[in-house]
Amino acid sequence: MKTPARAILIFIIIFLCCPFCVTPSEIANNAVMRVSITDDVDSVYLALKGRYKIYAAGSENTVKEGPFFSGTVSATRDGLRIGKEDIRVNAVRVRVARDSNIYLNNRRFRGDIDIFRKDNGRLMIINYIGLDKYLYGVLYHEVSHRWPMEVLKAQAIAARTFALYQARQNALKAYDLRSDIYSQVYGGRTSEKWSTTKAVNLTKGKVLSYKGDIFPAYYHATCAGYTEDAFNLWKIDIEPLKGVPCDFCKLSPHYRWMKEIPLSRIEDRLMSAGYKIRGISSFSVLSKNRSGRAERLDINAGNGTSAVLTGKDFRQIIGPNEIRSAKFTVLAVSNKLCLEGLGWGHGVGMCQWGAYGMARKGKKAEEILKYYYPGAEITTIDKVRL
Repeated sequence: MKTPARAILIFIIIFLCCPFCVTPSEIANNAVMRVSITDDVDSVYLALKGRYKIYAAGSENTVKEGPFFSGTVSATRDGLRIGKEDIRVNAVRVRVARDSNIYLNNRRFRGDIDIFRKDNGRLMIINYIGLDKYLYGVLYHEVSHRWPMEVLKAQAIAARTFALYQARQNALKAYDLRSDIYSQVYGGRTSEKWSTTKAVNLTKGKVLSYKGDIFPAYYHATCAGYTEDAFNLWKIDIEPLKGVPCDFCKLSPHYRWMKEIPLSRIEDRLMSAGYKIRGISSFSVLSKNRSGRAERLDINAGNGTSAVLTGKDFRQIIGPNEIRSAKFTVLAVSNKLCLEGLGWGHGVGMCQWGAYGMARKGKKAEEILKYYYPGAEITTIDKVRL
């Protein structure tokens, strides 16, 4: 009788203690991301399909609850208006029951939603969402869900690493990440696909590291021959973010591009950025770096004014969707600036179309990542500094 009794006792101890035995890996894998999904807007349309509660943010004080809600949320002088009801608080948290749904501007989201009234009287919306569930809503926007699984897995590991790095960097800010091209595009549950969700699950807990630490695992659409050194853009000098040759992205529809931009639009945007340029007469690339991207540009105007700026700054000022990359040649300057360019994106880190080309050649996710992030290791979250 001694052996069964001892076994029962051990079972009871394990059962009682397990809820409190949480490993560092489990904590990190269940990290909550704070994602700014909408910012600086006058109002949003909120629909809660099922049981919900709305709390005053930072407390358990319920300000509104019910089985269903749909209506506009906007700021007032004294707080927020939710539907037709004025609430004298500047921030609320929206939480729904397990089988209910949150829709914001007709997009479905997991997790909780915080709605803030900012000092300028406009709204910011933050989604609190578990790390992998956040990634479920990211991958669809970053790569095609129809691409080979090895590409999707590589993207999941890079995006997970980038998210954790941003969370560390922004720990004292209101949010960890934005939902835009300057962070990682995130569409919530509406953007989830079977294949991208599978890729996140297959790579659960996996991240990139360098010397035991995570790093900003940047990526971009198409490098067009050579990825960029992060030092040229952001003064980040680590081996995994050095440029590498890439002969794998030639199938990309963004490999080559041409653009004509009215000089008046360029002048307006340069003026808004503080460059007093009117009547542009010439535009030239003074130097290019090893990857073929413009380092320094010279812009001259008929009134004797001129400006020298980096290719990175010029692209950001004019717009990253208008000038797809800093890898361009000036063809002509008349009433328009005519450019011929290569690639799309900043060029640092993994070339997504290059990853697609490598996967088509039979390369695995680990090989893709180690190629585009030289010197990096693929490890698990519990083995890196966060």
